[in-house]
Amino acid sequence: MSLPLHIRDMQLRSRVLVAPMSGVTDLPFRKILQQFAPGLVVSEMVAGEGLAKGDPENIARAAGGKELDPLAIQLVGRDPHWMSKGAELCAAAGAQIIDINMGCPARKVTSGLSGSALMREPELAHEIIQAVVEAVDVPVTLKTRLGWDDESLNAADICKAAEDIGVEMFVIHGRTRCQFYKGEADWAAIRSVVDAVERPVFVNGDIHTPDQAVAAMEQSGAIGVMLGRALIGQPWLLRDIMARIDGTLPVKPLTAHVKADIALMHYNEILDFYPEGKGLRVARKHLAGYCDGAGLQPDDNRRGQICRSLDPNEVRGLLLDIFLKPERIVA
Repeated sequence: MSLPLHIRDMQLRSRVLVAPMSGVTDLPFRKILQQFAPGLVVSEMVAGEGLAKGDPENIARAAGGKELDPLAIQLVGRDPHWMSKGAELCAAAGAQIIDINMGCPARKVTSGLSGSALMREPELAHEIIQAVVEAVDVPVTLKTRLGWDDESLNAADICKAAEDIGVEMFVIHGRTRCQFYKGEADWAAIRSVVDAVERPVFVNGDIHTPDQAVAAMEQSGAIGVMLGRALIGQPWLLRDIMARIDGTLPVKPLTAHVKADIALMHYNEILDFYPEGKGLRVARKHLAGYCDGAGLQPDDNRRGQICRSLDPNEVRGLLLDIFLKPERIVA
């Protein structure tokens, strides 16, 4: 079993973390993932300025309160003042970790010169980090990519300066911003960050199996992994990867009935959290994922049926059906 890892005085339960994913790691999904006890389940990114100005959508994204422990909230923005105010509000609401987003490649974020766009402005990036660190007493962490493009691989420099300011943990996605999610993550390139800092570094990107998690750590030198899109439709994947990385006993495969119960619980959490119409829309991406997680064949028409249905009871019945009878192909 690997030795316990601490972020300041907080002992992480595992060296496997869950990535912040916009539109995915909302409170309902984080509650499901939390049941498997990963090291952290980070919120989807929250706009620091929107949170500070009381925007309901950003407040909902930061939700967690007493339902999640530890509560880790990721902030995104490019104004040091608003980022510090957002951090203060998160800490006051119970956040035990504030994560700064300098890795999101989405155009809607980088067009506002936030997320990974800040890697092109390291001085401003450092001002933001300084403002957030000074605003709160809880640990501040940082998530970045390797750089903006292949000509500016500056993650190591940014992270070293961030460590000097007071950042206590780093997560590096093994691509540049200009790669988006194309090609393969370069885990080995993350070693430059590991060599540059003394604080823990986690590797992120293209980790879908226990073997890939081990390879990512070996190539990068990282102390742990952060999982992302691989968990959509199969949150139980955490069990297998955690057992491998943390060195615990192998886990028994979950039965189809247990997986169906988890999917049903997740669906009900979504409907309880959102207004009726929005809940049905939000659920679709996860329902499509659960079709894959259940092993449903590509030409099975239950895929379209479950994602189009506006009847929650019909969806619940279909969830049970696809997990218990994934081999059935409806012509």
